[in-house]
Amino acid sequence: MKLYRCVQCGFEYDEELGWPDDGITPGTRWDDIPDDWSCPDCGAAKADFDMVEVARS
Repeated sequence: MKLYRCVQCGFEYDEELGWPDDGITPGTRWDDIPDDWSCPDCGAAKADFDMVEVARS
């Protein structure tokens, strides 16, 4: 699973956790989120997120 961070406000979307507030279930891959989804904190477009390398133990 990967983590994506909004470049405008720093909000993080974790594929493992999803974002249930927007109906995105845990385990939902970034590529499966609709292109018109926006950052819940600042409203930035999905295109304004960068993948972040995460080490999981």
